[in-house]
Order: sequence, then structure tokens, then C-alpha cells
Amino acid sequence: MINALTFYKLASAGTGENPGPGRSITNPILKPELQNLTNNPVGSTFFSIFIPRLVTLGLIIGVLIFFFIMIIGAIQWISSGGDKNALEEAKHKITNAIIGIVILFSVFAILKLIENFFGVSILTLDIGSLAI
Repeated sequence: MINALTFYKLASAGTGENPGPGRSITNPILKPELQNLTNNPVGSTFFSIFIPRLVTLGLIIGVLIFFFIMIIGAIQWISSGGDKNALEEAKHKITNAIIGIVILFSVFAILKLIENFFGVSILTLDIGSLAI
């Protein structure tokens, strides 16, 4: 049975600037590290790629949530029209967003501090001879 990656390699063989067998299609937008994920890494190789990217994705999602909550709080503040309850609700929303982003970056800073202080690579999970 032929999988999609093999099909693409076969389809692209003999085309392009460097024709020849085994040539694969690459996406010019993706970084080379992301293109290598199509090689189906297993075990420690997969986790050494996956965990740092998962942490980065979590930080990006956290920052986006912070941004949207701040925008919603600002819109509520502007549209409160002098209503004290609506103004207090907007202030609480903005305060909670700021607290959330401070906690998010504090966790990241603590992880980096632990990595530098103890020489342990938390994001890459280096456990003795097993480097995940």
C-alpha cells in the first residue's frame, strides 16, 4: 500500500531544478523543522519537537485571549454610559486580563529560570541517556 508521502515523492521525481528519484515536494512557507514532521518521527524525536511547540502554542493562545479580553473590557468601559455596575464589570474584566497575562509570563519566566539555574532542560525533557 502506498501512503500519501510516498505518492508525493514519486509524483515529484524527475521534476523541478534537480530532477531525480526520491525528490519530495516541500512547502516554501513552512520552516524545515515543520517539513520534517512528515517523516513520521517516533518516540523521543517526536516529543523533542512536540513539547516545545506545544508550550509556544499555549503562550500564543494565552496572549490572544488576553488581547481579546482587554478589547472587550475596553468596549464595555466605553459603552458603560456612566452606569457604575457596568463600569465596575469592565474594570474587573481588564484587571483579570492583566493578572492572567502576568501569570502566563511568570510561569514561562520561572521555567526559564529553573532551566538556567539547575541546568535542566524542561522544555526538551532531557532525562539521562533518554533525550525526549
